Amino acid sequence: MPAFRAPRGTRDLLPEDRAVFDRLASTGTALAVRYGYRPIETPMFEQSAVFERGIGSVTDVVEKELFRIAPRSEEAEAWALRPEPTAGIVRAYVQHGMQTWPQPVKLTFTGPMFRYDRPQAGRYRQFWQFDVEAIGDPGPAVDAEIIELGLRFYGEVGVRDVQVLVNSIGDPACRPAYIDALRDFYRGHLDVLPPTERDRLERNALRLLDSKDPAMVELNASAPRITDRLCEACAAHFASVQVHLTALGVPFRIEPGLVRGLDYYTRTAFEFYVAGREGQQQALGGGGRYDGLVELLGGKPTPGIGFGLGLDRVALVLAEQGTEPPAAEGPLAVIVGADPEDTVTRLKVATDLRAARLRVRADLGRRKLGRQLEAAGRDGAHFAVILGDELAQGQVQVRDLLAGTQRTVGIDDLARELARAEASHHHG
Repeated sequence: MPAFRAPRGTRDLLPEDRAVFDRLASTGTALAVRYGYRPIETPMFEQSAVFERGIGSVTDVVEKELFRIAPRSEEAEAWALRPEPTAGIVRAYVQHGMQTWPQPVKLTFTGPMFRYDRPQAGRYRQFWQFDVEAIGDPGPAVDAEIIELGLRFYGEVGVRDVQVLVNSIGDPACRPAYIDALRDFYRGHLDVLPPTERDRLERNALRLLDSKDPAMVELNASAPRITDRLCEACAAHFASVQVHLTALGVPFRIEPGLVRGLDYYTRTAFEFYVAGREGQQQALGGGGRYDGLVELLGGKPTPGIGFGLGLDRVALVLAEQGTEPPAAEGPLAVIVGADPEDTVTRLKVATDLRAARLRVRADLGRRKLGRQLEAAGRDGAHFAVILGDELAQGQVQVRDLLAGTQRTVGIDDLARELARAEASHHHG
């Protein structure tokens, strides 16, 4: 057993895993940019109050999962690592006066989030999210655009059988009366409420609908539905979101129990699921509209909508579905030499080729040529450049390891020849 290990609930992304994450992140960013969203980056930690106020103090995320950072002196501010991306982006929107920019401000960003969660399969304390936000557009068309973008992301990275669930959770005009009705309903069933849910009932009744406790499943099935109690404006908004989704050919199901765990959500809420093993539904990611959040964080009332899609979950599902990750590309060429001791020349040739922007490895071990060639093959190299006696006449041998052919090339033409071979290989 090694003395030191990655912290509980975290993991190392080894080069193969990192290649998968890179592909997911670059696919997401390229897609968002295609849709007119611009990349932004915010700090990995914020004042704790950004999350306490924005996400809500009676949420699991703030009550139990906030990764607080211990300040170093008495007057230092309380900080926390970001548990999700939206609050920090909205804080930046307010701080930099983005409400004076042309609206909506469309932003995207991908990076690690942190939750001090009980680690379990597929849930990490440090996890990656691909995030998209549109701030300043009340919808409903942009709601459909963002849901379709999320679905297209899963399609482009190769996840099969993704389902879209949508709901509307009302707004400050209609939600309070609904929450009262919900409380009355649960108060009539106090005998079956688990202690945690009973404790939450008065503080945040909506969260009970989101409960994963088996005792709640049956109860929640008969709970009053928000969609039956929307005000006229929310009902019209939700109906129009559905019209737009249908026009885009996005298959969706209305899920009345879908409430999203964070306080800042209003109106449209959505989640992406995949039918997992044993037909279980696995949540992939989701999002929703947060028309109250900008104001909560000190800005003028401004509508917003976005999503955060977990990349760890996507990588897991791709592996479960048997989708092959992209093979790691071997070097274009490995520089080997007949004289095991002459590492200087091998390194010099490789360095010149790298300066010409070619992916080249030099064999810097002092081993026989046969061994050097074996290693080049194992690396998945396309070519081996063999430095031998002909180098005195400015010539090298280039062996095509894939085709098994070999020819002599002038050292001055080497970079051009390799670049040409690489280009034809990629387009062939």
